[in-house]
Amino acid sequence: MQLVVARIGRAHGIKGEVTVEVRTDEPELRLAPGAVLATDPASAGPLTIATGRVHSGRLLLRFEGVTDRNGAEALRNTLLIADVDPEELPEGEDEYYDHQLIDIDVVTADGAEVGRITEISHLPTQDLFIVERPDGSEVMIPFVEEIVTEIDLEEQRAVIDPPPGLIDDRAEIASSRDESDGDDA
Repeated sequence: MQLVVARIGRAHGIKGEVTVEVRTDEPELRLAPGAVLATDPASAGPLTIATGRVHSGRLLLRFEGVTDRNGAEALRNTLLIADVDPEELPEGEDEYYDHQLIDIDVVTADGAEVGRITEISHLPTQDLFIVERPDGSEVMIPFVEEIVTEIDLEEQRAVIDPPPGLIDDRAEIASSRDESDGDDA
C-alpha cells in the first residue's frame, strides 16, 4: 500500500534543500536518509533522500541529484509517497490516514448533507477537512473532536456538530441579520 508521507515546500538555501510538510507520525523512519520515495507527479521521482535535518522546527531534506536551488524549487508541491505494510495501519480508533477520509460524505448529526471531503489540509495546530458542497462551493471544517463527532469508515461518512456559522450559507446568515435588524425598529 502506498501513502503520502510528506509534501515538498519551498527551496531552502542554494544547495538543493527543501522544506517539507510532514504527513506521517514516523518521519524519522519514513523520511530518513537513504529512503526511496515515489512521487506525485510520478515524473518528479522516484526521489532518494540524501540528508535530512531540522531547522527552526521545520524538516529540511536534500535529495540525491538535486544540488542547487533551481532543482529544489522544481520539486515544490510534489507529494512524497512511501510503501507501507498494510499491517502498519493505525490501530487507534481515532487515527486515520488521508486516503481513508478522502471522498467520504459529511453530514450533520441530524442527517443533513454537508458535502464530501475532497482534501485534508494539515496545519500546525489542527487538520482541516476541505469539503465540497453539493452546489460546488467549499467549506473548511476543523478536524477536532468537538466538531467531528464520528467517523464511520464502513458507511463512508463523517458526522459533524458544527458551531453556528461554520457551514451556514451566507444567505441564511444575511437573512437572520435582516430579521434581527427589523426587531430593533
